[in-house]
Amino acid sequence: MNQILNISAYKFVSLPDAEALRSLLHERAQAADLKGTILLAEEGINLFLAGPPEAVRGFVAQLHGDARFTDITPKESWSATQPFRKMLVKVKGEIIRMNHPTIRPANGRAPAVTPATVRRWLEQGADDHGRPVVTLDTRNDFEVDHGTFEGAIDWRITKFTEFPAALQAHKADLQGKTVVSFCTGGIRCEKAAILMQEAGLEHVFQLEGGILKYFEETDGAHFQGDCFVFDERRTLGQDLKTTPS
Repeated sequence: MNQILNISAYKFVSLPDAEALRSLLHERAQAADLKGTILLAEEGINLFLAGPPEAVRGFVAQLHGDARFTDITPKESWSATQPFRKMLVKVKGEIIRMNHPTIRPANGRAPAVTPATVRRWLEQGADDHGRPVVTLDTRNDFEVDHGTFEGAIDWRITKFTEFPAALQAHKADLQGKTVVSFCTGGIRCEKAAILMQEAGLEHVFQLEGGILKYFEETDGAHFQGDCFVFDERRTLGQDLKTTPS
């Protein structure tokens, strides 16, 4: 029986008090007997937590008490066992490392497109203006190998810090197309979309909520395989349940 609630969420928002938040959130998570990882940086928060549903949702409710986090809406999935071994709260230079300091999502996001719209565009083979649509996988190569959108562009990067150089090498291939960047939960494709805009690409979107939200809100059409996740579950199917290893 799947009785452990797993959540993932992030937000790019200025957190000059990241160090103080680290202590507060670690204390709350420990008190609720949650396990997982929370990353904090001046640029925002990125979290992965698991535990009994009432404890997880109670933690989120407390998080919403901070005005900076009121609009955080975690993506949920379920597992039969606890997929994390400990509770870690860390302060980092970036909540997702790109090594490109001009990218500041808290100052303005790239346009986002809903899972339902992406599914419709892929079904019709073009966006609502008739432009060809391509999906760009911003994840690492080993993640892509577990599953991705049909025909997705995959630059075979081994870590996200390689994305800016890969974009410069392949930017010409994206000109004149509607580019939908995607990743597991939205955080990498958000930075990637902003970088592509800065590089001069005109029709760039990020898939809102990433693959996990696509699975949650659509029937998963046009996605082949499973979604890799960074915990002991390893991969999730389109029903957001753990797939056999």
